[in-house]
Amino acid sequence: MKVLDLRCAHDHRFEGWFASEEDAQSQISRDLVQCPVCGDHAVTRLPSAPRLNLSGAAERPPVPQAAAQQAQAVPQAAQALQSLYLKAVRQVLAQTEDVGPRFAEEARRMHYDEAPERGIRGTASPEEVQALAEEGIETFPLVVPDALKQTAH
Repeated sequence: MKVLDLRCAHDHRFEGWFASEEDAQSQISRDLVQCPVCGDHAVTRLPSAPRLNLSGAAERPPVPQAAAQQAQAVPQAAQALQSLYLKAVRQVLAQTEDVGPRFAEEARRMHYDEAPERGIRGTASPEEVQALAEEGIETFPLVVPDALKQTAH
């Protein structure tokens, strides 16, 4: 089993598990690998260095500890934000009803007390969202990664 660090075009970083290096390259080249955050298929492998051959290399001066910690903190913060975002999206998906393309219609029914009030999600065109806003019905867009839309196998 080969575990590789991957990155999409939007700089979301994630792991991929593959049977071999060749399997990883094959799946990436056939667009079978996608970012779990945004669904992007433009995925590249990040360099990894499980073993560095430094024989004959000149010894480098040590990096100050504060600088090393700061350089490491940025990717960790981005990864933590990604994780929190995915957790929040999963919670919204679990606690709302998917009304699909009937979103604008169902939001109006709830606003005018024609349907019970509850958490809903679905799709709406920009024109429908604008019309809802003009009627005083607040909505907000939620980007749901393709990986969360599918049933896990």
